[in-house]
Amino acid sequence: MDTADFDYELPAERIAQIPIEPRDAARLLVDRGPGAGVEHRSVHDLPDVVEPGDLVVVNTTRVMPARLPLVKPTGGAAEVLLVEERGDGRWEALVRPSRRIVPGTRLHSTRTDMISVVVGEDLGDGVRLVLVELVGASLTEALDVAGEMPLPPYLTGGLEDPERYQTVYSERPASAAAPTAGLHLTPALLHRLERQGVPAVPVELVVGLGTFRPMTAAKVEDHTMHAERYRVPPTTLEAIGRAREAGGRVVAIGTTTVRALESAAATGQLEGHTELFIHGDFEFQVVDRLVTNFHLPRSSLLVMVDAFAGPRWRDLYATALADNYRFLSFGDAMLLTRHDRWPELSGEVRPS
Repeated sequence: MDTADFDYELPAERIAQIPIEPRDAARLLVDRGPGAGVEHRSVHDLPDVVEPGDLVVVNTTRVMPARLPLVKPTGGAAEVLLVEERGDGRWEALVRPSRRIVPGTRLHSTRTDMISVVVGEDLGDGVRLVLVELVGASLTEALDVAGEMPLPPYLTGGLEDPERYQTVYSERPASAAAPTAGLHLTPALLHRLERQGVPAVPVELVVGLGTFRPMTAAKVEDHTMHAERYRVPPTTLEAIGRAREAGGRVVAIGTTTVRALESAAATGQLEGHTELFIHGDFEFQVVDRLVTNFHLPRSSLLVMVDAFAGPRWRDLYATALADNYRFLSFGDAMLLTRHDRWPELSGEVRPS
């Protein structure tokens, strides 16, 4: 497949710059399937478009304030974005300006003496190996003082409340970006789903380069996915089994949740590192429905949506653009059903 086939025109005014309040007031475009059109709902209505016995799966990763503004020994400005932990204080990181920083250079924080970063070898694709050195503090404590929330570059206005870039169920700080579909859910909405017989269960996928790095290869198949850590608790696997036995569907909240579940299914390992690239004729084994935001052109996330929903994504995106839906991290969402399941599920989505 040509990467250019996943291009579309995204006007700047369609990129949401601030999160909507309340969280579940975000719009939800529900795909009713070929020939049946769409429903224009809100995320608040999610309990009305899933069925008792379905199972919602969420990614509980928490975003670290992993962007470090630093200075070089010469006094020049530098920046390090911690992406993937290697152990013993070593991290894979994005460093700016990478070409001007030779291996062995120590970068200092102007905010605290608790943390410094020694830049190491070039790992390729713009990634450097760095050593994070701490004095009298844990990494979490140091980042809370020295770090900043790593918002995507298309969000130009900053964020007054950093918690709005966290899901309400986030747990372990580890990610360099948020699992953004989950930003729409609220405790009250999760409680309503539970009362209706649609429980929510956790997985973890640490969001890093594999999720947010753009595709630059001319052919989709030539894109290299960076490894990301995932974990599927045994209790979640058991809940999936019970739901399937009862005829329920697995509803993934976000593409990172899909990668965690399908990685576990593909490898038989409930935790580890995954380089799974979902595209083309990928055979999904776990996820039946997907709540996801609207993604950047030419992104691996959009390629996953194509694999999941089929070429209908173009019509859905065109509808969303024409109807003033908000796009990207703080934007609106859509509810998709896996394209190969439409024949057996036709008519199950409730009309508006």
